[in-house]
Amino acid sequence: MREISTYSLRLPKSLKDALTDVAKRDGTSVNQFIAIAVAEKISAMETERFFTEKGKGADMAAFRVILRRPGGEPPRADDEWQEH
Repeated sequence: MREISTYSLRLPKSLKDALTDVAKRDGTSVNQFIAIAVAEKISAMETERFFTEKGKGADMAAFRVILRRPGGEPPRADDEWQEH
């Protein structure tokens, strides 16, 4: 079983009331809803950090060469993903 930590959270009453309503509509407990929201935020921030770090080593001159290479065509107005 995972280790669980308890954290006392202070929220304005209006935010707590909205949280309770949204969690109920979502079919989750307030605690579960907050845990998921925190996990989503951490994921977004870690993804941003990952791409920022990867981007620091990017060769922008090579990137521009790839973008401008001949043989392609711009996307058409009706282009969309086709499932096979």
